Amino acid sequence: MAMTINEHKERTARSYKLILLFAMVSMFMMFAGITSAFVVSKSRADWLKDFQLPTAFYISTAVILSCSVTFYLAKKAIQKDNRNATTSFLLATLALGILFVILQFVGFRQIVDNGYFFTGTASTITTTFLYIVTIVHLAHLFGGLISLLIIIYNHFKQKYNSTQTLGIELGAMYWHFLDFLWVYLFLFLYFFK
Repeated sequence: MAMTINEHKERTARSYKLILLFAMVSMFMMFAGITSAFVVSKSRADWLKDFQLPTAFYISTAVILSCSVTFYLAKKAIQKDNRNATTSFLLATLALGILFVILQFVGFRQIVDNGYFFTGTASTITTTFLYIVTIVHLAHLFGGLISLLIIIYNHFKQKYNSTQTLGIELGAMYWHFLDFLWVYLFLFLYFFK
């Protein structure tokens, strides 16, 4: 029996979503390994017991959660063929994503200003772990920003509409994952100091 165009689109969408899901599970497992090493290292004598997360990390958590909201609203807007709203929400997501990155580096600066270093003889295992966790997350976030730029480009090329939303859906899935991952890491770092 021949497959219809809609059936083919649905199968393709399911396949892409499944591939993305496997990639996200793999990424989460990597972070689970890093956080497990963090827990094991906590028993070291040189572990900082009184280390406080920088205030910029608290603000960046609110910013990245806002990204999920704007990406969700962009997806809903394109499903209603509201191109102007989709454009606004996608650009807002991009701006918030860039703000998140800036706030991460502000947080690093706050840590250094408090006398803690990430590398070298003055570094501690605590701050080195914090640095590794956030830099690896930022690397994944840069991938999300690149995919968001591609989505915005395709949106301006009018490749998305109420019947063709796959690119935006995949981008939203990945962005929600990045948000979930940062919240997990933030809470982990907050409670397991």
